[in-house]
This record gives sequence, C-alpha cells and structure tokens, in this order.
Amino acid sequence: NFDEHGTMVLGSGVYRIGSSVEFDWCAVTCARKLRNMGKRTIMINYNPETVSTDFDEADRLYFEELGYERVMDIYELEQAQGVIVSVGGQLPQNIALRLKNTGVNVLGTDPKQIDTAEDRHKFSSVLDSIGVDQPEWTEVTSLEAAKVFAEKVGYPVLIRPSYVLSGAAMNVVYEPSNLEYNLSAAADVSPLHPVVITKFIDNAQEIDVDAVGHKGQLIVHAVSEHVENAGVHSGDATLVLPPFTLSESDMSRLKTIAEKVAAAFEISGPFNMQIIKTPAKDGKESELKVIECNLRASRSFPFVSKVLGHNFIDTATAAIVDHNVPAPVDIMQEKHEYTSIKVAQFSWTRLGGADPFLGVEMASTGEVASFGKDVHEAYWASLLSTTGFKVPRAGSGVLVGGDTSKPEMAAIAKTLTTLGFKLYCSSPVVEEYLNNIPYVTAKRIIFPTKDKRKLRMVFDEFDIQCVVNLAKSRGTDFTDEDYVARRNAVDFGLPLLNNARTALLFVESLAKKISIGGLRGYTEGHIPPEVRSWSEFVGKRA
Repeated sequence: NFDEHGTMVLGSGVYRIGSSVEFDWCAVTCARKLRNMGKRTIMINYNPETVSTDFDEADRLYFEELGYERVMDIYELEQAQGVIVSVGGQLPQNIALRLKNTGVNVLGTDPKQIDTAEDRHKFSSVLDSIGVDQPEWTEVTSLEAAKVFAEKVGYPVLIRPSYVLSGAAMNVVYEPSNLEYNLSAAADVSPLHPVVITKFIDNAQEIDVDAVGHKGQLIVHAVSEHVENAGVHSGDATLVLPPFTLSESDMSRLKTIAEKVAAAFEISGPFNMQIIKTPAKDGKESELKVIECNLRASRSFPFVSKVLGHNFIDTATAAIVDHNVPAPVDIMQEKHEYTSIKVAQFSWTRLGGADPFLGVEMASTGEVASFGKDVHEAYWASLLSTTGFKVPRAGSGVLVGGDTSKPEMAAIAKTLTTLGFKLYCSSPVVEEYLNNIPYVTAKRIIFPTKDKRKLRMVFDEFDIQCVVNLAKSRGTDFTDEDYVARRNAVDFGLPLLNNARTALLFVESLAKKISIGGLRGYTEGHIPPEVRSWSEFVGKRA
C-alpha cells in the first residue's frame, strides 16, 4: 500500500571528496528520530556503502538516484507528506527549489532561502542588509571587471562559484596573470550561477559554527576553531572543540551572528557557517567576517554532536517537522575538562603524482577525531590515529623547506633542534634562513628532483624521517623542489607537515610527549595516558 503518507529523507548519494559518511550519519539519525516520533519514513539513496541503505533503517527504502525526476516519481507514488533535503549534503540541496516550485512540500527551511544562501550574490546582499560583516565582494561578469575589483581591494582575491560542494573551482589568486584562468574554471563548474570574487584576508583565523534554527530562532550552536589559517578548506582543516584561543567576547559575537543569520533566512533546521577572524590592528578588537553559509547539515555535525554530548540532528529533525522542538540552549557556555580535535585523512598515496598541498578546494577522503586533556594531547592522539602516520625516531633527520616568511618556521626549527633532531634542506634560501636562527644548524643536501631512486638514497643517507614543507603555493612543475619533497614524503611513507600552524602544533605536542616517553615503541599492556573511552571524557551519549 502507498497510502501511509510517510516522510521522505533524501540521502547523500555516492561517496566522494566532500561527501562521505558524515552526511550518511545525518540522514540515518534523522530517519531514526522521525520513527521515534511515530512517523513513517521513506529513504532514497543509491550507495550500498551507506547505513541509510540498510533494509531496517527506514519503513521503505528506494535504492534510486537522487535526481529531480526520480524523487518526484517516488513522492507522487508514496503520496508523501513531505521531503527533508537538509541532511544529505549538496545533492538534495541542488534540487530543493525545483521540488518546491513543482508543488512538493519541502520540510524545514524554505528552498527559496536555500537558493538565496547558495547564490553568492544574493547571500552577500542579505549579509549587507542585516549588518553582518563579510570580506569585500563583487559579482563579476567579465575579466575586466574582475581586474578592476582586484586592483581596488588588492591581491590576493578569492574566486567563489555558486552551488558547489567541497570548494570545487574555488581559488585564491595572488597575481593578475592567474585571474583569467581561475575565473574560467569557476564559470565552467557552475555556469548557471554567478561567480563572486572577494578580498582574501591573509593570516586570518577560520571558525566553524554549526547550528540549528526553528522559525528563525537559534536553538543550539557549536563553535569550532581551525588550527590552520583561512585558505585551507574546512573539510581538510584541523578542527578544535571546544575552541582554545577564542575569548568570551568572540564567542558572544559569534552567537549574535548566528542569531542574525537564522532570523534573516528564517531557518528551520540545520545550518553551518564559516567565519574568519581578522588579525587585530591598532589595539582594536578583531573583526569577524562571514565567508560561507550552508542551510543544511555540514560534515562536522557528527563531530560536534559527539564531542558536546548533544545530538544536533535530533534537534534539527524536531525543528524541520515542527514537533516537540526543544527550548533554546547555549551549550557553548558549559565548561569541559577535555579538548577534542578532528584531523583530516588523505589518500595521496592512491593518487600518483598529485601534489600533497592544502588549499581552498577540498582534498581529504576521511577524518579522525580524538579527545585529550588539552589541545596537544588531543592532537597527538588524532594524528597518530590516522592511517600510516609514523612518529620520527629520536635524533633522526627532518627535511625543512618552503616559504621562509612564515613566522612559524623559526619556532618549528628551534623546537626540533632542541629536541635533538637534525635539520636538512635543499634550498640555499632556506639554508641561510635557518642558520641565521640562534642555536639552529641546518645542512643543505644534494636533492635529485628527477630520479626517485637517488632521492631515496639521499633520504636514507641522512636518516630523514619527517618532512616539513611550508610552501606558499602548489608546485609549478614536477621538478619543483617543494613539490618533490612533499610528493616523496608521501611515497616514502614519511610524515608530511605541509601547513605552518599544524606543523607548529605538532612539534609542540612532540616536545610534551618526548618528556614522558612518547617516542617509545608499543609495549603490551601499557596504555598511553591519552587513550581513554568516550564516556570517560563526555559522560553521556549523543
């Protein structure tokens, strides 16, 4: 019988960079909450790897594509009472407005508001109207207009297409010569929607806000901070929760922004924002600028739910269907005796020749989160939990390279030297820079860029067990020394630290762990202090 008038949940589709098991967790949790409410559930998904396609997770499962025509067929056949589009990632969002215009009852946030948030130009206009700050921006329709804007605000600038997942075709442009190519790429990936160009702010801190609204009122929110500065996609970034550097004033202002955005878009359901905190100047308070907002669940919803012990999707589902919506609560005011860090997992070894460089377009294929008593213990546990990460042996060599203007490079070199590691480099510029740091000595080595076998011999000769490469941009060709160092660190199975902020956090964590025997090998029966159960940290399930 097809007269049960169930609630349809659109799943996440295929696993790919930018859309993975995190969205499946959201879809499954939503379906379970609906069943607990006594509602019949209909799941549409076509990925056999997902839990949502298990036969017992919904009252009726359709193993079908998530295209408009197929969803309409199922909606009409089932005589469904409504469709939920905000828990399965980008695919359901892309057809939300078309579904509404055809007469489908799309539950939760109005698809017209979803379209406004996805369209870069409309979204930026709304932020201006409600007094929420954002980087300077303009919609561009020609190369000349883009050049005029870039010259006005100054390089670098960020090119942002609309209706894309994982930062596809998003690029930071540092000089005029690269502007035309990157604008063309953005127009090709999303040809029906405008391309917006914004001022890119160097050395800004990035912050994630995951939240749930109901009829424009903020119900619950979580604030996570990135270790990396802005310029690394949030899916690749190292997330820290609770945040460890944000002040009470910052937290209050972030909540106010979330309240304004929830009200402006009349949100009923989950939403996520990326916000940057600019460096403080002239004794003034740092500015908070919104750079992204998605009116759907994000890939960090499972993370914040489990760390804070509050199931954000349960709350979001109640808000979407307007049933037993909980009262607003500020869980960020609660004090925690732990820190949790989520680190990205990459598959560089399976992508021969790919440059292991982090930018605004997402590259990771998974993630690992761990708890600790502080940020260093949590980061150490998370990093060691990623596949294939090996801690360098005490007294071994570290190959250092990249941009010497990074302020973290000196601190990294000093700490590694103090810990007894030997520093090597391939560039005369890096050699001069390192040897001018007090108490630091670095040796420049012969660095074959075209012969992998000879390079392996060099790594073995100097016992290089780790590579720190803080390059400013991707390699220009296959013989670029920074590219060769990064690529071969991956190919040789060595730890690669390719971001200044995370490299500094790693060496700080290493210094703390070495003092308590952190480099010792595994001993049967010995449990490291950072290894404890989830319940010991959080004390409640989410």
